[in-house]
Amino acid sequence: MQRFQTGALVALRMLIGWHFLYEGLAKLTNPYWTSAGYLVDAQGWFGGLFAGLAASPEAVTAIDAANAWGLTFVGIGLLLGLLARPAAVAGIVALALYYLAAPPFPGLEYAMPAEGSYLIVNKVLVELAALVVVLAFPTSRRYGLDRLVFGPVAEATTRTSAPPAAAPAPAARPAPDPEPSEEVHA
Repeated sequence: MQRFQTGALVALRMLIGWHFLYEGLAKLTNPYWTSAGYLVDAQGWFGGLFAGLAASPEAVTAIDAANAWGLTFVGIGLLLGLLARPAAVAGIVALALYYLAAPPFPGLEYAMPAEGSYLIVNKVLVELAALVVVLAFPTSRRYGLDRLVFGPVAEATTRTSAPPAAAPAPAARPAPDPEPSEEVHA
């Protein structure tokens, strides 16, 4: 990978990491935050499941903790490049759940209006796709704490010279000795 590409991927990983970390910390430090309203307002394929979870105070408490701490740990992992691949997978799962709870499909109305106008693709889906790119092109073994924990990634070897010449042909076999001529001795 070229420097610019690597730098862009590291920046993408860190920006998404910051977003997750900030969202997690905002939830952890706000004693009034709860996922209950989001779950009650869920629509789409899994709306009934999410609304059912919202009906259980124990489930909401567990979801709140998992959501806030999960966002925080995913953010730390991506931002610092520490266990970045598992963090990316966890982030993809979280974003997929957010998307499935509130898909931007025609005909669905939500209590909380969206920041913009969306049709099928929203910011959640875009961030999910960006995390798939981060997962597909890992950078934390080169620029992240994964390098210290697991060692640097092996550099790919690139050929800068011509390929090696073809192997020499096997040596020719010596010609067999000619048949001895019959000499007539007189």
